[in-house]
Amino acid sequence: MKRRKIVVLTGAGISAESGIATFRDSGGLWEGHKVEDVATPEGWARDPKRVLDFYNERRKKALDAKPNRGHEILVELEKDFDVKIITQNVDDLHERAGSTNVIHLHGKLFESRSTKDSSLIYPIHGWELKLGDHCNLGSQLRPNIVWFGEAVPMIEVASIVASTADIFLVVGTSLLVYPAAGLIDYVPDRVKKFVIDPKKPDILHVPNLEFIAEKASVGLARLKPRLIQENV
Repeated sequence: MKRRKIVVLTGAGISAESGIATFRDSGGLWEGHKVEDVATPEGWARDPKRVLDFYNERRKKALDAKPNRGHEILVELEKDFDVKIITQNVDDLHERAGSTNVIHLHGKLFESRSTKDSSLIYPIHGWELKLGDHCNLGSQLRPNIVWFGEAVPMIEVASIVASTADIFLVVGTSLLVYPAAGLIDYVPDRVKKFVIDPKKPDILHVPNLEFIAEKASVGLARLKPRLIQENV
């Protein structure tokens, strides 16, 4: 019997349970920084050192963070389902928990890329990326993060994956950030969809939708046995 495919869209809420701060809960500030200063091409052009320092601090904190029960449950579901994760998060907690198929929409915190050729991507070992760290072409390396105002290269791949779901989960995201929030519209109407988040998003137009008003780990723990009972 072919295993059913669960596609999961995750957001900042699942990482927050591991102690990784979100910016939308703090008045548009991200750990004391204006988003336009540290997460836009314009901010990078104005002050690349500030941007590098900001992401160095994010890396330090991510290295100290550990996957939580929410991450672990998504790994456990791979025993019975074909699980594909589409994440808006830039940390590597899904991979560290053991998830085997993760699409990062907004880039990866532990990668850098060339400012001359965006296809040149390099791993960051440890936490630090500095001014003077260059790609093979001799240009400054920047964080491999999709900043506000930039295209989202993986969105087309993600939309195709969403369209093939047998079950679609939304975990720890407000569904306010586009284009990621639009992925739920690619899921066929007949497919059962579950949204796990303490705050109910305004997506009443979506058919076959069930809302679970819990944080990621609690909602997934509640949903996991039901998914297995009804689909395995």
